[in-house]
Amino acid sequence: MAPLSPLQARPNSDEDLARVEAALRAAAVTDDDFLTEVTSHLIPAGGKRLRPAFVIASALALDPDGAAPGAVTNDMVCGGVAVELVHLGSLYHDDVMDDAQMRRGIEAVNHRWGNLKAILAGDFLLAKASELAASLGTEVAALLAATIGRLCEGQVRELQLIYDINRTEEQYLLAIRGKTAELYATACRIGGLVAGADRDVLERLSTFGRAYGMAFQIVDDVLDLVASDEELGKPSGNDLREGVYTLPVIRMLAGGHPVADLLGHPMDDSQRDQARAVVVAGSEIATSVTTARDYAADALEALSGFEATPGIVGMRGAASNLPGALGPLATGPAVSGAGRL
Repeated sequence: MAPLSPLQARPNSDEDLARVEAALRAAAVTDDDFLTEVTSHLIPAGGKRLRPAFVIASALALDPDGAAPGAVTNDMVCGGVAVELVHLGSLYHDDVMDDAQMRRGIEAVNHRWGNLKAILAGDFLLAKASELAASLGTEVAALLAATIGRLCEGQVRELQLIYDINRTEEQYLLAIRGKTAELYATACRIGGLVAGADRDVLERLSTFGRAYGMAFQIVDDVLDLVASDEELGKPSGNDLREGVYTLPVIRMLAGGHPVADLLGHPMDDSQRDQARAVVVAGSEIATSVTTARDYAADALEALSGFEATPGIVGMRGAASNLPGALGPLATGPAVSGAGRL
């Protein structure tokens, strides 16, 4: 599992995330050995477990002793596993829609076992997430169910505009809010709920998570354009190939750039690489990173006034460091040090 600094700054964070990892593996176990193999496939491949880490950090937001052994309760771990299962289930479904071959550097579930099995395994993970959420109370269960609905809405918003060179920035932002940012908001809110935070704190934690999620997705979309296949764990430029035009591309198209002549239809690898090189060479990469920084600043503003507890320090550090995941932006198609989020 990749390091999570600064969310791992607490002395006991490695042990706490190991508990999350063990519970995540246990949650993917079913009565059928084959289904267990499919549902568990991506878990050993890693991932930064950002969403569970935000559940824990938010739960410790008001606890000045949150770095002490035993500060992380079983409910916090359970909440973290629930949101991570939603994320994993959505990846299974995304890979079916994208006809993906690789995910996190290993063979994608749909490519190995077929679309139908991938969809059913993704459904199981979502169902298991709902079961765990229900064990934490009706408010958490309702929140996670609503979030799964918003995730679907965001994905549909995106699918309706595949290969559409007239996709607007507003349409893009609405889609990523649903498919990515709302799950981060939910992770932070669940953390607050299991810790018994009051309504004002819950709203501020949710606002932080939503703004962080917006910044996260914009950075992730830029990485799809500027990072290498090895750094991403799957083919770079995949959004272009699939006709998903993200913020740098949308801004370039809105400015009347002739890159429009290369887009609007399925393309082979050579055409994708040509279009990707044009986009990476444009100024819209930098302006998109600026937009991500603006959202990260909104996330930090939501935490203003909180005491510098271990949870808050980690969340502030995560938001401050997010754009840095891009490394030194280059004009070429790859960025040294970039990595999949």
